[in-house]
Amino acid sequence: MKKIKGIIDRFEEGFAVVEIEGTTKDYPKSIFPKETQVEDVVYITGDKVKIDKTETKKLAKEIEDLMNEVWED
Repeated sequence: MKKIKGIIDRFEEGFAVVEIEGTTKDYPKSIFPKETQVEDVVYITGDKVKIDKTETKKLAKEIEDLMNEVWED
């Protein structure tokens, strides 16, 4: 079974909206661990989801660095 890497975009009415390679896809919120948050990096294999906290922290740092570059005067 294929492992899909995605980023949690938002939660809507029982669904998790996951960004995968620039597009979004809805998954049942029930398959995600309860601690899943917006912007978490996740790996989805069938109906199993694993949160990658290391990748999530790395992504947050990259975004923070980009924001700092944009707002520097």
